Amino acid sequence: MQLIYRGAESILYIDDFEGEKVLVKERIKKSYRIPQIDEKLRKYRTREEVKLMTAARSVGVPTPNILQVDEENHRIIMQFVDGERVKELLNSSDEKTVEKTCIEIGKLVGKLHENGIVHGDLTTSNMILKDDKIFFIDFGLGSFSKRLEDQGTDLNLLLEALKATHFKVLNICWSNIVKGYKKEYKFADRVLEKVVEIEKRARYMVR
Repeated sequence: MQLIYRGAESILYIDDFEGEKVLVKERIKKSYRIPQIDEKLRKYRTREEVKLMTAARSVGVPTPNILQVDEENHRIIMQFVDGERVKELLNSSDEKTVEKTCIEIGKLVGKLHENGIVHGDLTTSNMILKDDKIFFIDFGLGSFSKRLEDQGTDLNLLLEALKATHFKVLNICWSNIVKGYKKEYKFADRVLEKVVEIEKRARYMVR
């Protein structure tokens, strides 16, 4: 067992499952919560993440295959996607590759939103390129929603992540994500209006 990430809500580690290298996500106990509520919450979030990943894959968005769900221990055992994080890819590639990658990201986010799936943590750290496919990982903060506000928040988070991590290629990235998004989602323009509205709100609150 090799621990690779410890967060506020969960830990991730690499393990062996039936002879296969896998990623295990385990939701950790919160001592500040009432035990019964903590148990229910962890079980619910584990189930919900599995549902979101399965639903995403069913509409054409690559996600790791779920191999086993251990609800008693709040664990998801899934395929280990051994590829390149899109975060590193965008910062080290030529303009043509960045354009192609970002159009694909936009299309995949469009597919999610078209089918009422909100990822909840859209950053390039949660996207992995493997075999010419971009896998979306970590749906732990996701939800099922068709509300424009929720979808706008999802996209706005991606935009803010691009500003922080890929500022040198920000315009190329965002314009091509928008291009791909519009190809897949009929309400894309309305969601993009929400993104602008959310940005204005944030600026107003900072003042």
